[in-house]
Amino acid sequence: MTRRLADLLRRRHRPSRSLPRLAALLLAIALLPLVPATAQAADPPPPSAPSARSAVAAMQPGWNLGNTYDAIPDETSWGNPPVTRALLKKVKSQGFRSIRLPVTWGVHQGAAPDHTIDPAWMAKVRQVVDLALDENLYVLLNMHHDSWMWVNSLSTDHDAVLARYTATWTQIAAEFRDKPSRLVFESINEPTFSGTSGDDENYRLLAELNTVFHRIVRESGGRNADRLLVLPTLYTNSEQGRLDALATELADLRDPMVATTIHFYGWWPFSVNIAGYTRFDSTSQQDLTEQFDRVYNTFVAHGIPVIIGEYALLAYDHNRPGIIERGEQRKYFEFLGDYARRRDLTTMLWDAGQFLNRDTLQWRDPELFAQIRSSWTTRSGTASSDLVFLAKSAAITDQTLTLNPNGTDFQGLRHGSRNLLKGKDYTVSGNQLTLTSAALTELAGDRSYGVDATLEARFSRGVPWRIDVVTYDTPVLSDASGDAGGLTVPTRFRGDMLATMEANYDDGGNAGPADWTSYQQWDSAFSAYTGDSIKLTPDFVKSLREDSRVTLTFHFWSGTSVTYHVTRTGSTVTGTTA
Repeated sequence: MTRRLADLLRRRHRPSRSLPRLAALLLAIALLPLVPATAQAADPPPPSAPSARSAVAAMQPGWNLGNTYDAIPDETSWGNPPVTRALLKKVKSQGFRSIRLPVTWGVHQGAAPDHTIDPAWMAKVRQVVDLALDENLYVLLNMHHDSWMWVNSLSTDHDAVLARYTATWTQIAAEFRDKPSRLVFESINEPTFSGTSGDDENYRLLAELNTVFHRIVRESGGRNADRLLVLPTLYTNSEQGRLDALATELADLRDPMVATTIHFYGWWPFSVNIAGYTRFDSTSQQDLTEQFDRVYNTFVAHGIPVIIGEYALLAYDHNRPGIIERGEQRKYFEFLGDYARRRDLTTMLWDAGQFLNRDTLQWRDPELFAQIRSSWTTRSGTASSDLVFLAKSAAITDQTLTLNPNGTDFQGLRHGSRNLLKGKDYTVSGNQLTLTSAALTELAGDRSYGVDATLEARFSRGVPWRIDVVTYDTPVLSDASGDAGGLTVPTRFRGDMLATMEANYDDGGNAGPADWTSYQQWDSAFSAYTGDSIKLTPDFVKSLREDSRVTLTFHFWSGTSVTYHVTRTGSTVTGTTA
């Protein structure tokens, strides 16, 4: 199957607009006897049509206009402002070369049989497409939340769903048939099907949708005849079975102007902070490399380009800081950008407003975006942590971090405008960076709780690694009572930060909604977004066995742990210090 697919994709798809080029070529052939042989050799060959690989490469890197035209019922319903030319200019100025434009069409359609798209809605989508094209950006236009709103019923309501899908893409294809080739179509976002017998039926249904989409666009003419089309795997997932099924589809389509797409949000336990995966460790790295290797080996190595149409972290949100520690976020994005580049994968950052503030057009975390942007072209050095904790109740001693140079050379430490002195302020032995007690005493100042100083570890390439020097003492929790609405535990964090929470019954069993692990999920079971409390969620309280004491172990980033007891009796839950 792989060899057949590679042979098919080596063919070149002839553009529909080739008649003038063909006439010129015939004229040149007719004149060949009149041209000296030396001149013939010097003439450049006629330009070749753009390939799928070159187009996808030109789209790197990409950015998603998320939670806007995919929002329900309209573009401002999920908290983002209307799209402006200034926004797209900002995106372009930050180094992005493409945008993905997710659009939910179903809530803007009329009834069967025509399923007419509201002209006002179509005009809004067209306006954004035109603005982006004017900025010389590629645009990846798709069908988004329709996937779970009505397309997923294809198995149980086949003819009606297929008729609606056909009507929708027929209208989209007609609307945009004459747009430049920098406009790209994606058949469906994260395809899923309900009421099926399993993957074999799911693969068949997705292949049917993709084939219909391909036929509609190609037959609509104009520039759609050779426009780049993007087809997803089932669930936009990179399991080998999903990849193989899509590879079979591509072989059947016999069209070289087609790319594939998956989504990636990281190793799930790390991406949501559950089961104790608070760090971007070797397990998370292996999950990433294995997924990217699979899509490379199945597609890229055989000439088929791949777009990671969405990537981020599931729990990353500026409104919910702390779920994934800041330095661990940076390691993830640094590693992802580098490995995607090494595997020739085009990446499109999922941004629903959590990265770029669309009201101010400023990055919410400029340091994090600098890390993302740097990863498009090079590696950056990191360290085992971006936090150095100094207990206020103890004498300051030397503190050591492990450097991760990632192929760069460590060049020194900086505090503000001052370079720290090697041998006096810090020492380096191999990859062990040690901050001296003398330097830390000076940096800690009056030893107020929290961040006392911020250092930059500088490397020969990439962006500096931030190191915060933090004064802390063991957090202090207080007794509390609550009800089915949850439990708020008064907490004096005293400079420390919560990393995760374990929950166990006295008999040793796991307590909480995720009963397969003692380490519960942030937000699902607990949270700590304010400086005065830790909150246990209604779902956590509801999951507790009646009159069974639970021991909570709160793990903090300093390495300190604090235990706490909770018991639910009827509709009341009480919490007591251990």
